[in-house]
Amino acid sequence: MADSNLQRSVTTATARKLATTTKTAPQMGSITPRLLLKLLPWVQVSGGTFRVNRTKVDLKKSDRLAIEYINGQPSFSSKSLKSIPLFSEFEDKIVDRLASSFETNEVEIGKLFVEAGKDKQKFFIVANGQAEVFSKGPHGEELRIALIGDGEYFGETDLLDDAKSTVSVRAITPTVFLGLKLKDLEKFIKDVPDFRETFNKAVEKQLRLKASVNDHGEKHIDLLSGHEEDNIIPETYFDYEENPTEYSLNTLQTVVRVHTRVSDLYNNPYNQLEEQLRLSIESIKERQEWELINNKKFGLLASVSPAYRISARYGAPTPDDLDELLSLVWKEPAFFIAHPRAIAAFERECTWRGVPPTTVDLFGSKVILWRGVPIIPSDKIEVEGQYLTGRGVGTTKIILVRVGEKNQGVIGLHQSGIPGEIAPSLSARLMGLDKYGVASYLLTKYFSLASLTDDAIAVLENVEVGYYHDYQHRNKIEK
Repeated sequence: MADSNLQRSVTTATARKLATTTKTAPQMGSITPRLLLKLLPWVQVSGGTFRVNRTKVDLKKSDRLAIEYINGQPSFSSKSLKSIPLFSEFEDKIVDRLASSFETNEVEIGKLFVEAGKDKQKFFIVANGQAEVFSKGPHGEELRIALIGDGEYFGETDLLDDAKSTVSVRAITPTVFLGLKLKDLEKFIKDVPDFRETFNKAVEKQLRLKASVNDHGEKHIDLLSGHEEDNIIPETYFDYEENPTEYSLNTLQTVVRVHTRVSDLYNNPYNQLEEQLRLSIESIKERQEWELINNKKFGLLASVSPAYRISARYGAPTPDDLDELLSLVWKEPAFFIAHPRAIAAFERECTWRGVPPTTVDLFGSKVILWRGVPIIPSDKIEVEGQYLTGRGVGTTKIILVRVGEKNQGVIGLHQSGIPGEIAPSLSARLMGLDKYGVASYLLTKYFSLASLTDDAIAVLENVEVGYYHDYQHRNKIEK
């Protein structure tokens, strides 16, 4: 009987010590497609600063009010209230007293805060949550006028109107409203005799100003239309913004250190210095994409005008929500940008409605299209409130942009031809050796981003990524 433990050959474990291995270059899990960097048109900024000249805006869109919490109660400053165009010219003492006259109202989901035909017109501010302003259409259907969220307001021109409200306001989440106390308002009017007259004049002035500008707040130009003779041709001109926005190129830098002994002796099959630089450059480009989206000074999210911020109607991103974005950036929209989980949530909503989106190949990556506009994934748009696992519930945003100078859209800014350049606007310079024989290389990336007009960017906010549908076949299985 043969001995099964008898060794008949050199073992694979021993033989492996004599053999070489086939290796990969260092892999890094944080590398993404970075489609935003590829899709943005890049403009050369030779002087290091880029100025965006615009026509003068006579009627600016007011921003959201900054809501503060004092001892757990929401409030806002009189300065915030004065940022509303209607109150901008009131005396500080009047605005201070008006701001102190607001009270807090908590409304449950689905409940009416204002009911058309029953309640008086109200001026209110949403401190927390979401509310829907709607009215009845000619056929009795509900027509949504506005969807407002944290820091947004409604009905300021109706502050002193005693008529019944023509709109209803319903909380679509548990909502906290800040509204004027009726008793305080009545006392306020008595104590300030000329307040009603001053207020009505401010409303009339605001309405006249609205009638003299277009949807972007720019002054209408005077034109003559017709075929009649001997008409005086009107004269007009365009005024420019007095303080145009300037963008200085942002800098990303790091120092890569490699010991000369490593770079001298261990370069087969991969050059150690090249790999160290390659991985560092990959990290720089990842951070560059994050900055283009999230930077507080020039990022896409910081560049969105208040008028171009909307909220998801039901939390989960629906085709209706993306259509609403397209109605804002309707002049040659280029692409959406969304977190992969937001894209998955949108695809679930499309599946639920039976309208699966099509796909397209973009720089070797498969991306979905909605109404012919690609939705590019980027994990640089953060999901807020998710669990540490990264797979829990949370909210995020979806951005839609138009790009290009010709289209008055969004453009990337850089300066090519810099000293030590190894890629456009990216340089690598040897800083020298220290006394330990370690070589240092300075990597520098210069870039920024500019939005040429307000309607070049729109954002869908409060996008919930954790909602899933229960289909009928699943319910049957569980039964």
